Amino acid sequence: MTFVVTENCIKCKYTDCVEVCPVDCFYEGPNFLVIHPDECIDCALCEPECPAEAIFSEDELPEDQQAFIEINAELAEVWPNISEKKDPPADAEEWDGKPGKLEYLERE
Repeated sequence: MTFVVTENCIKCKYTDCVEVCPVDCFYEGPNFLVIHPDECIDCALCEPECPAEAIFSEDELPEDQQAFIEINAELAEVWPNISEKKDPPADAEEWDGKPGKLEYLERE
């Protein structure tokens, strides 16, 4: 079992979660974070730290967020590792909770 970063992280990209991860399994893209499924130890420390409530256990993943299992696995292979908290984007609060953000996901 692993944890999965979902759609609400897109354009919010709060990094509170990366500071508590004991195995540094977060990877950072231009406007989104992902969890490497082979590195996550299912400790659940990251989930309550996410201000955008965008992290879910794979077995509690909402039906409409299932595609993010593959998105996390794919992008964790190409994006750089992140292990320290950074400031969120200036407009993060404006994007928090907006539906339909998948189209804004920047892969490079």
